[in-house]
Amino acid sequence: MKLGYIDYLNCYPFHFHMFERQPVPGVEIVPAYPSTLNRMLGRGELDMSAISAGALGDLGHSVLLLPDFCLSSVGYVHSVLLRSKLPIEELDGCSVGITRASRTSEILLKILLERRYHIRPVYVVTDPNPFMSGLDAALLIGNEAMMSSKQLVPFTYDLGELWLRETGFPVVFAVFAVHENGARNFPSEIAAVIDSYRRSLDCLAAEEEVVVKGACARYPDIVYDVRSYYHLFQFEFTANLKDALQFYLDSAADLGLFPKKTVPTYFRSDERRG
Repeated sequence: MKLGYIDYLNCYPFHFHMFERQPVPGVEIVPAYPSTLNRMLGRGELDMSAISAGALGDLGHSVLLLPDFCLSSVGYVHSVLLRSKLPIEELDGCSVGITRASRTSEILLKILLERRYHIRPVYVVTDPNPFMSGLDAALLIGNEAMMSSKQLVPFTYDLGELWLRETGFPVVFAVFAVHENGARNFPSEIAAVIDSYRRSLDCLAAEEEVVVKGACARYPDIVYDVRSYYHLFQFEFTANLKDALQFYLDSAADLGLFPKKTVPTYFRSDERRG
């Protein structure tokens, strides 16, 4: 079975156990940017993966969400940033770089700018760590947003904080999904990965220093305090966070960013799909 891994600091806690304690037999781990994993899972090139919550509108019902896990923040997250040469209110008609790394943050920014600030900039697709020359603002996510930058700009906006302030909802940045073929072909491997995720979160709760040390070793270029960073996240997919995800998906559909309304389908370990 092929398992996608978002190669970012914030997804490491889910994989600590399989990386550092006990690999999952029969599982090949594929590390990549979220956007790459989104495409691979949609094509059936992965059987299971963390994916962008914003990819659900594109993937349809070929993927099933794990009901217990997600990557979410309530307010500040420090790894989804809009860096701008101008105040956000003045970006109408300006060039705004959109990282190709993730679908969730792209949609999040578009909803905020167009619905909340009534701004329509010119969006430019960029690499994950773009140069600001030629851009009035740029979206950075994940590890790149937390690395030291020589490109100083006067304004930085945390999209997790903006979203909470403008909508009252937390942001579900990533979810964990199984392709329908993987659900049918690899039930025991999927169960083992789910168990490993649970063990990893138990390690984070009971052995935080050990998990943080492992994360720092894996991502040495991160300048942010890793322990504090992990405290910003919610990893359990509660009913409240499922509601927050649905609000986000509905808002994207209302703005025409998805072809139709999206209601996620959840994976049940006791069912066999055929």
